[in-house]
Amino acid sequence: MTDRTLLRAGHVISMDPAVGDLPRGDVLIEDGEIAAVQPEISADAEVLDMTGRIVIPGFVDTHRHTWEASIRGVAPDATLDDYFVDILDTFAPLYTPEDVYAGNLAGALECLNAGITTLVDWSHINNTPEHPDAAIQALTETGIRAQYAYGSANTSLAEYWFESKIAIPGDDVRRIRAKYFASDEGLLTMALATRGPGFCLNDVVTSEWALARELDIPITVHVAMGRLAGRFGMVKQLNDLGLLGPDTTYIHCCYLHEDEWRMVADSGGTVSVAPQVETQMGHGWPPVMKAIEYGLRPSLSIDVVTTVPGDMFTQIRAAFGAERARVNADCWQANMPVPSTMLTARQMLEIATSNGAHVAGLEQRTGSLTPGKRADVVALDATALNVAPVHDPAAAVTLSADVSNVDLVMVDGVIRKRDGRLTADVARARRLVEESRDRLLAAKEAKKTA
Repeated sequence: MTDRTLLRAGHVISMDPAVGDLPRGDVLIEDGEIAAVQPEISADAEVLDMTGRIVIPGFVDTHRHTWEASIRGVAPDATLDDYFVDILDTFAPLYTPEDVYAGNLAGALECLNAGITTLVDWSHINNTPEHPDAAIQALTETGIRAQYAYGSANTSLAEYWFESKIAIPGDDVRRIRAKYFASDEGLLTMALATRGPGFCLNDVVTSEWALARELDIPITVHVAMGRLAGRFGMVKQLNDLGLLGPDTTYIHCCYLHEDEWRMVADSGGTVSVAPQVETQMGHGWPPVMKAIEYGLRPSLSIDVVTTVPGDMFTQIRAAFGAERARVNADCWQANMPVPSTMLTARQMLEIATSNGAHVAGLEQRTGSLTPGKRADVVALDATALNVAPVHDPAAAVTLSADVSNVDLVMVDGVIRKRDGRLTADVARARRLVEESRDRLLAAKEAKKTA
């Protein structure tokens, strides 16, 4: 029997040029797939009234260390240099599989609550083989669409981040691939989260790239950020090693040389920008417009909730404000008008949805309200005082709305938030992540006094 849901009479922003925007539109979902998007649809279906709602594709977060939800806000004033010491050398070695499970469960539910329906989970916390199993179990239970990016262990800052000789364990990556990701068609898919040149010796870098390509999974790597990595010339080093390709996402990219931007673009690589972290922690200016200038489709990501909020609205505004401030200042200094390529509010919605799906390698499934794609749909309450009255619906989403306006969230046609409330056991998730917090703080204190 076909399962049908009809979202009726919302203001639909499809992010598909062929479908367009519908000031009053219906979205029909059949068995988890978008069947039709039209001004009016008659169907035998469960009808959800979207009057006063703005209906959009779900947001896509292309890089988040989800395991860190247990230590949310523990480093509010941290720089990137501080983060390596305060998080990777202090808390990460203490993480048990139970902590990873709690962090991923609460972190993924936080995404869903904020209208993020697709997540790239950059999981560099695989201290034992049980750690990745715990992370994947939590993602599975939440029902989020996610790319699980298997990363290194983090038991020693010196061993894993300073010319590391330790490669990600190939046998365990193969085990995870075979056990959970034998097919690439599921709600969860797999990637490899690599540290890259500068952080690792060249033979480690080449072995990790070879492992990902052996298993036919994409690669995701931080490059050109902060005082240290900004000077590594990581993309150039990867190019010299013959490793660039369309299967790689480059995160941050704040200090890429012009030649490196061309290398990324020419190789078909993709870009993830984490603007709040980048401006706040000293990575560099978020290079959204620079990526666009090179023909790339940049996406947005949250990165670390140890230091910044975990919602996409924050990232949209951080990128929009920082980039426009930078360009306006440059144009003022040069006494010239701002360029026609100045970011727009509408562009930011595209970057947070369809561009994100492109970067995660999932554009054929999600990122727009297109018939034939899976039904990852978010409805925002536009009657709330922080949004109403609406003049420009796209701008209302990107510049006015916040998490409190996220009224409905569907992933693969399944309702994960309804009437502003998650359908999951939020109390359990909160209890587990609070217990994890207490356990980690106690372990940190015990280690300090030992």
